[in-house]
Amino acid sequence: MLKGLYVAYTGMLQEQKRMDNLANNLANADTTGFKKEGLSTQSFDSVLVDKIKDGSEGYQYARRIGSANPGVKIGESYVDWSEGSLQVTDVPMDMAIGGKGFFTVEFTNKNGDKATLYTRDGNFQMTTDGYLVTTDGDYVLGKAGNGTDRIKLDPTKEVLVNEQGEIYQDGRIAARLALTDFEDYDYIEHYGENYYYPVDGATEIPATGSVYQGYLETSNVSVVREMVEMISVSRQYEANQKVIQTYDTSLQTATQLGRING
Repeated sequence: MLKGLYVAYTGMLQEQKRMDNLANNLANADTTGFKKEGLSTQSFDSVLVDKIKDGSEGYQYARRIGSANPGVKIGESYVDWSEGSLQVTDVPMDMAIGGKGFFTVEFTNKNGDKATLYTRDGNFQMTTDGYLVTTDGDYVLGKAGNGTDRIKLDPTKEVLVNEQGEIYQDGRIAARLALTDFEDYDYIEHYGENYYYPVDGATEIPATGSVYQGYLETSNVSVVREMVEMISVSRQYEANQKVIQTYDTSLQTATQLGRING
């Protein structure tokens, strides 16, 4: 097999995945609290070096280095956790976290299964019976003893929220938002547009961020930057495509010459 064809092919796959990632970021540029994602890449030589230095199997055993597949591959996806700017809404149920931390939500999937998820999207609403919910109707959780419970307020009274996440009505604390943070963000993963869930190894810690009532955290996606990146990806994809076309032309010429000489 011509290795140049494989290198160009892996390059096209890489750029296609990058384009899909950029398109998802742009689609969520106006999504409250959205954190953009990126993709890392690995070249053949760096992967080979890692394999050569891998001593997990023991140096006393004969082992294969691996197949020689030059080109590039997707390393891993990552989330840019930088904060988006805070937008003033003056809506009492809108809340934003300045600093580190997440709102805690009781999520219900289509099958009716419940799970505790986390979000930076504070675009909340109050139901007619006083429950604080997300725009999707999932219950926002508050502190209740050593655990959490749904936040229920009096829908007829004014709601005031301080920076510690304490919710006041009639001058008294009616509820406390359950704000959660994690020791290492490598152990939390995206779920849908705006939710996150912890995986094995995640360690919860108290949130240090402050809550701001009447604000929403905007997406940290820069539309201009993503568009520039899309142009770059398109050009790199086209460059790899031209390599394949060149190889194809060369092979056709070689085949014709072979027939003539034969």
